[in-house]
Amino acid sequence: MTTDSASAGGPRKPSIYDVADRAGVSHMTVSRVLNGHPNIRASTRDKVMTAIDEMHYTRSSIARALATNRAMRIGVIVDNPGFYGPSSVLRAIEVAARQNGYAVSSFSVGDADGRRVDAGVVELVTQGVDALCVIAPRASSLDLLRQQAIALPTLVVKEEPDEQMHTASVDQRAGATAAVRHLIDLGHRTILHIAGPPDWFDAKARTEAWQAALEEEGLPVVPPLIGDWSSDSGYAFGRELELGEATAVFVANDQMALGLMHGLAERGIRVPEDVSVVGFDDVPDARHYQPPLTTVRQHFALLGEVVIGELLAAIEGEETGERELIQPELRVRASTAAPRV
Repeated sequence: MTTDSASAGGPRKPSIYDVADRAGVSHMTVSRVLNGHPNIRASTRDKVMTAIDEMHYTRSSIARALATNRAMRIGVIVDNPGFYGPSSVLRAIEVAARQNGYAVSSFSVGDADGRRVDAGVVELVTQGVDALCVIAPRASSLDLLRQQAIALPTLVVKEEPDEQMHTASVDQRAGATAAVRHLIDLGHRTILHIAGPPDWFDAKARTEAWQAALEEEGLPVVPPLIGDWSSDSGYAFGRELELGEATAVFVANDQMALGLMHGLAERGIRVPEDVSVVGFDDVPDARHYQPPLTTVRQHFALLGEVVIGELLAAIEGEETGERELIQPELRVRASTAAPRV
């Protein structure tokens, strides 16, 4: 005999969807009523408020929304959410928001539809969000965002400060510098770089840090190869890359590093015996690559907490002080070794 959680732990607390069903409206209408949206009919507002009273819907976020005239919701625009970095940041923001009594509404933008940033802003603002966040922005999508007259606190997940918007980020340059310094300390002198798309802020920061680390040591800087973040693009480079005097490759993310090692292996080029490889992100499977991948771990959970903390402070009109960059961590595994003499 089975017992559901409601009967086992007492009556289930009503949700916003239950309130919507009782009032005969959508859950977004309930949210807009709680946010004081001006385009709600008085009769609809009365139905929603009656349903809340009848169901004793007293969840803390609802109480706060009623008291503060807020939606208790953060809007998030995510550029290319299929990649590990953007999806991980979104999950971290959702967890941190929930811990603070907020929900998250997200809107996805892909490579082929950068103009949908405009549509994303309109959709999220229409939902009555209290603040906006943009994850993994490209320069082009951020330019579109700047053209919007957004009267909401807005945060962009990028390393560089911004005069118009709040920013928060893992220190991309510090992570890339640690990766390249590790290779230099092992004795590598010609270190190639497979970069992400140049329109991406994170890709640009990692490339600039790679170049600066080499120049600081007086080592040669070979023009970087440009990938698209996918393992397929890394694989294509692995099948065609002429190493020349290079004994190491710093790859801008783990997915491309995986593809690179696959392509090299098919040509009989061994990692790390013939060439060392370092990635970036520390995806959950990186320690199971063949060989396990040396990479840079980004602390996404902490980033989510910082993002929500900044936005909640901005919502309250508080000063947040100095901008904090979260320090990444180099994870050394078997894909790197000293070059053979």
